[in-house]
Amino acid sequence: MFDLPLLPKVLPLGAILFSFLFLLISIPLEAYILNSILKFDKKTSSFYAICMNLFSNVIGWAIFFLIEPFLSIRLRSGLINLIFFNQILPNLINLMILTAFIVFFGTFLVKSLILRVALVSLTDFWKQEPESTPQKFYSRRDFKRKLQSKNIFTSVLIANALSYTAVVLVLFLIIRIG
Repeated sequence: MFDLPLLPKVLPLGAILFSFLFLLISIPLEAYILNSILKFDKKTSSFYAICMNLFSNVIGWAIFFLIEPFLSIRLRSGLINLIFFNQILPNLINLMILTAFIVFFGTFLVKSLILRVALVSLTDFWKQEPESTPQKFYSRRDFKRKLQSKNIFTSVLIANALSYTAVVLVLFLIIRIG
C-alpha cells in the first residue's frame, strides 16, 4: 500500500562521522571565542556555538544535496573519490580551493545571521527599560548596541576562521596519514 523509501546501497559513513568530528572540533573553539570577545558566560556561548554550527551544518548539507544533481560527471567522480577513498584528483584542486573560499564565506554569513536571529529571538521584549530624558546625541545604550553589532560580526568571523583552520589541519592530517 505505502512504498517505503529505499535505503542507499552505499552509506557514506566516513563523511557522516567526519562531519560529527568537525562539529566536535569547531563548537568548543567558537564557544571560547564567543565567551572571550562577546563576554557571554560559558553556558550561553556554548549554546550559541552549538546553535550556529548545527544549523549551518544542516543548511550546508541541504545546499549540497540540492546542487549535487546538477554537477557534471567529472565533478561527481571527483567528489566520490574524495568522499569514499580520500583521494583528491589533481585536476580538481583549483576548483576545490575556490569552493573552500565560497563555503567559508557562505558559512560565515549563515552563522552570523543565525547568531543575530538567536540573540533577537531570545531577548526579553517584555522587560521595560527605564525611560530617560530624550537626547539629541546617541545615548550610551545606542552606542553599546552599535558596538555590540560590530563585535558580533568580528567575533563570528574570528570564530569561523579559527574553526575552519582547525578543520583544515585535521583534514591535512587525515589525508597524510591515510
